[in-house]
Amino acid sequence: MNRQVVTDPTKKNTNRIVAGVCIAFFGGMIGMAYAAVPLYAMFCQATGYGGTTQRAEKQYAGRVLDRDITVRFDANIAGVPWQFQPVARSIVIKVGETAQAHYTATNKFDRPVTGRATFNVQPELAGPYFNKVECFCFTDTTLKPGETLDMPVVFYVDPDIVNAPELKDVKTITLSYTMFPVEKNKPVASSVPVERNKTKVTEASLGG
Repeated sequence: MNRQVVTDPTKKNTNRIVAGVCIAFFGGMIGMAYAAVPLYAMFCQATGYGGTTQRAEKQYAGRVLDRDITVRFDANIAGVPWQFQPVARSIVIKVGETAQAHYTATNKFDRPVTGRATFNVQPELAGPYFNKVECFCFTDTTLKPGETLDMPVVFYVDPDIVNAPELKDVKTITLSYTMFPVEKNKPVASSVPVERNKTKVTEASLGG
């Protein structure tokens, strides 16, 4: 005797609802993942968390201390076909003194490429005290094939750093940049790991 299977329409509708909720949840999680990156960057820049430097609203600290501090410069690339490096590896400035350093970038690709720099400092706790007045990292940079660009950064170390117990003995701060491709440049840069430039740079003092 043949048996006929009868499908419950209520159960079928329930399955559709569950499947729809799962798809919506999955899509929402993907959207949150993409949104988390810029939101995290904004949080770090506002608080100095993770060694993120501050964007200064004024060009000067207001006072300069009779205390030297060495600022070292680091450059890395993550997917951009550029040669990216600091002009000088380090400078010595006074705490509170406004100084200027320079990086250079050369596009080694056969078409224009747009890059964007992320940044932080070491030690991480110094992030809130490292103030950048002007920086190439504030905007995207587009280089034509073979073009070389001078990329200055103007900064000062907030004198209040000497009042932080955990930083009172800090004598060196390292400012590090990593250059990434802007989305429209894919597939030039997809999933290429961070690489450190190995070009030797002659150490020299920079103008303040």
